[in-house]
Amino acid sequence: MRAEAQAHVDTINEALALLRRSLDWDRALRRLDELNARVEDQALWNNPKEAQEVMRERRRLDEAVTATRTIERELADTVELIEMAEAEGDVEMTDEGTTALADLARRADQDKVKALLSGEADPNDTYLEINAGAGGTESQDWAEMLQRMYTRWAERHGMKVELVDYHAGEQAGIKSATLLVKGENAYGYAKVESGVHRLVRISPYDSSARRHTSFSSVWVYPVIDDNIEVEVNESDLRIDTYRASGAGGQHINTTDSAVRITHLPTGIVVQCQNQRSQHKNKAEAFNQLRARLYERELAEREAVANAENASKTDIGWGHQIRSYVLQPYQLVKDLRTGATSTSPGDVLDGDLDDFMAAALAQRVTGEKVVVEDVD
Repeated sequence: MRAEAQAHVDTINEALALLRRSLDWDRALRRLDELNARVEDQALWNNPKEAQEVMRERRRLDEAVTATRTIERELADTVELIEMAEAEGDVEMTDEGTTALADLARRADQDKVKALLSGEADPNDTYLEINAGAGGTESQDWAEMLQRMYTRWAERHGMKVELVDYHAGEQAGIKSATLLVKGENAYGYAKVESGVHRLVRISPYDSSARRHTSFSSVWVYPVIDDNIEVEVNESDLRIDTYRASGAGGQHINTTDSAVRITHLPTGIVVQCQNQRSQHKNKAEAFNQLRARLYERELAEREAVANAENASKTDIGWGHQIRSYVLQPYQLVKDLRTGATSTSPGDVLDGDLDDFMAAALAQRVTGEKVVVEDVD
């Protein structure tokens, strides 16, 4: 078999192995059989809410299993076709088979990413909180660049973005901002962005044109619905009100409508000022708090799971995850996965798919997945 065709086969087999591992294949098949049996039970339909949850889980599992089996079948058929064509010396048929393998490899990569989004909160909407680190205007400008990058990425994927909280910098950029991203698998895609992001560039604010290093933190947590119970004791909360910041308006800067909630046992602080009334801001801030507490629980579960796999202790999820170098012919490198790009501008415009896919894959395998020349 040609080297090009064999490379496609290897890529597909790697994707299939990752799909099976992420699904826990044997368990997934048993669970799918259980769900199919429950669907046939008439008693299930007496409880519409439970039936909806069962059908949702069944659909997701069935789609993942069917996609994996389809790729396996098409791979076997195409390889057999190529081998027959090579044996008969049919160059045209061999070329067609190689092209089919290339298309199948792209499909396998797409299905791999979808299958990796198998967490219980992955389909949910998500909050994305950005905070400038130490460094004054440099870090605040970098934080605003990240805000634009994630906003563009979400919009390019058909998601809606709402600005929940915003604090502008003194000269440029932002001190902090909280985005609410609404869309399918929003949390699943964005969760791998949690961590500290570093930017190295020639500063436009330095008259001596020196290189500066700036840091900003990004924290991602899922929007939770009524099906997920998060217990919050009101005695553990400190609620402060203050005047919202902004360009002005009928209510902006005239009433203490902005709300900040501090969860005393964990030190988690959430705030909201985008709504016109204190009541609505308080409700939104409370939703953020529940989401943060739920995300904390998910992180604790993941830490326990990762402790069982020594290979996953290389770079912790809370550490620096991506280093951006804004200079010609320099690399953007994800320190967590080793993924690199020679197009920093494209990444900053929101082309994050390959970085996210690599980070999602590492969550399952514990191994660094390198993506070269992302464009």
